[in-house]
Amino acid sequence: MSINEDNTPLEFPCDFPLKIMGRDQEGFREHVIEIVSRHAGESAVLNVRDRESRGGRFVSLTVTVRAESRPQLDDIYRELHASERVLMTL
Repeated sequence: MSINEDNTPLEFPCDFPLKIMGRDQEGFREHVIEIVSRHAGESAVLNVRDRESRGGRFVSLTVTVRAESRPQLDDIYRELHASERVLMTL
């Protein structure tokens, strides 16, 4: 693995998993996919997996996206963090 010009150990383009957590409410999954698609394009969303919390109040999504650059990932994370429906991202 080598460091690219953005000083990140990622080589672009790459498949990158985004982890997003929120309350298990209607439309949460669609809301997250809409945000990611706005920055990466619908065809760049490769896979979406979800997992409910033990109590069923929260959901964790893993959205694998075909990332083209570090700034693109930064924009996705920035908008996810700004969403009131998103509680945490990794």
